[in-house]
Amino acid sequence: MGVTDRIERARELYESAVFGGDSQALSTADRILDAVEADLLLARGRVLHARFLADKAEDPRELALFERAAELYRQLGDVRGEGEALFWVGCLHQVIREDDAAAAAAFARARELATRASDRMTLSYVLRHLAFLDRAAGQLDEARRLMEESTALRREIGFRPGVAANLVALGYLAAEAGHPERAHDLIDEAAAVAEEVGADGILAWVAEARNNLRPA
Repeated sequence: MGVTDRIERARELYESAVFGGDSQALSTADRILDAVEADLLLARGRVLHARFLADKAEDPRELALFERAAELYRQLGDVRGEGEALFWVGCLHQVIREDDAAAAAAFARARELATRASDRMTLSYVLRHLAFLDRAAGQLDEARRLMEESTALRREIGFRPGVAANLVALGYLAAEAGHPERAHDLIDEAAAVAEEVGADGILAWVAEARNNLRPA
């Protein structure tokens, strides 16, 4: 059920309560509108996160949006939605606040929920960002394993811009592990995938990686 359908259904339930005397309809309407609110909160939080990536200024509303969305999804029993919202809570702590401990806790719960819900997209994001935590801790083998697992999921669901993004990350990991030829092969593959899908943002990452991995 889409947002428009949910709002229309809530209107019908309101009429059932007011004109039909069905007081139970109001509880159902509340749940429907909570689902709409959770979706909106999550969407607005993602937009604020994209703004941070562009201008590097945290919007103080972002964390509250994701946390409220996660709570509403939890109350609704929406495992998939709660897992996605908690991923974004973790992403904010990792990317914006550089608090790896808080990020790891949110990612652990998000991973559990995404696995339960068979939500491969969210799981691919969680694994990618867990890989970044392991990389920061110097655990390159585990970071590579998690990034490869994320990439495999993204290939399965056809999320090709995400595949390209992961290939860039795998290129850096290969270089750090002492495999420069493998690193350049991965970056070349990332470029090819990004060009095919018109992912100009990822192509900028490719150009940066090629510059950073160039022999001194």
